[in-house]
Amino acid sequence: MFYSVGIDVSMGKSTIAIISTDGEIISEPFEIEHTKSGFNLVLEKIKDIPKDNVKFVMESTGNYCKSLLKIIIDNGYFVTVENPLTIKKYCDINIRKVKTDKKDALKIACYGSERWHKLIRYTTSDEIYSELRFLSRQYDEQMSLKVMKKIHLSGLIEVTFPGLKKIFNGDSVYMLMLDVYKKYYHPSLVLSKSKSSFIRDVEKISKKTGHRIGTRVAEEMYFLANECIPSSPCNESTQLAVSNCVLLLQNLEEITNNIIAKMDELARQLPEFETVSNMSGVGNKIRARLIAEIGDVRRFKNSNCLIAYAGIDVPPFQSGQFVATNRRITKRGNKHLRKVGYEAMKSLKTVKPTKDNAVYLFIIKKEAEGKGSITAKIAGLNKFFRIYYARVMEVYKNPENT
Repeated sequence: MFYSVGIDVSMGKSTIAIISTDGEIISEPFEIEHTKSGFNLVLEKIKDIPKDNVKFVMESTGNYCKSLLKIIIDNGYFVTVENPLTIKKYCDINIRKVKTDKKDALKIACYGSERWHKLIRYTTSDEIYSELRFLSRQYDEQMSLKVMKKIHLSGLIEVTFPGLKKIFNGDSVYMLMLDVYKKYYHPSLVLSKSKSSFIRDVEKISKKTGHRIGTRVAEEMYFLANECIPSSPCNESTQLAVSNCVLLLQNLEEITNNIIAKMDELARQLPEFETVSNMSGVGNKIRARLIAEIGDVRRFKNSNCLIAYAGIDVPPFQSGQFVATNRRITKRGNKHLRKVGYEAMKSLKTVKPTKDNAVYLFIIKKEAEGKGSITAKIAGLNKFFRIYYARVMEVYKNPENT
């Protein structure tokens, strides 16, 4: 006899239900804390059952399930982590809809008992994907803060040194602008020095950050300092506001770079890393995040499932003889995957690839057909995911990678 232990995970506690593959309820749903003593209550229920005859089943719930995953694996039990949408579809078809934690645990246990022999064990690779996804979400959170602070900084520049952003045009010189603006946040500070002295100082700052545009920047700033009309005075309050904003942005830059570096370190352990890295549009800040949000591609039955997971599939609509042609994507899937995927399409479109250009040409084709820029890129992303799926699945056909 085999047994399925269904776990409905929530913050700090979980509800447990145990069912045999014959459908017999071994234990009515009960609640445990995410502690050793809490898990011991589960072990007590299954202590007389051989470990090979027990499988734990839970939904993917991010950080909430990590402590339970660890203790289950440490105790030598099989555990699988399922996509919540998969279990929801199963419940919609097979079980009357009732929403309580106890019912949910029972549903998950039923899912495990009916698919006992098809369940896929949570592995070391799964742990890497899980850690990557955790870091990916941290990256997105820090980037959101970064965007907010950039908007704040733009407002400060507008009142302290209007026109300065035009001199530092482009992301590549943004960090240089921060260094220069922190020291010379007001035209009066620029004009307090001779032109030659100011140019030498900006050149020094520029060289420290690896740029060779110090002279050009300094000359343009000196001219602007004579022409612009700041609405904010040059005083301690203004300096404090500028310094705090610049410091936060510099810290956020370091934090996001560190996160990407750690993600790359983890992603390199996965068989698909090189294949994904070599895809057009996938740069250093995209590859690990893309792998993180897709996870193990083998969990998708086909490329259509991956596209649906990203939420860029278009649902069919037909009534009688009418078939809709102008439809929108569902946006039901992973919004983080959509975001990083769209970033890849923007990168692809900005830097025309000399090879592996199928997706790029597809976007160009859609634009030529009259599709808007965003619609064309989403169409390109759809094709990109199909190629991603095919290439990574090919990697896993190698027995060494399974």
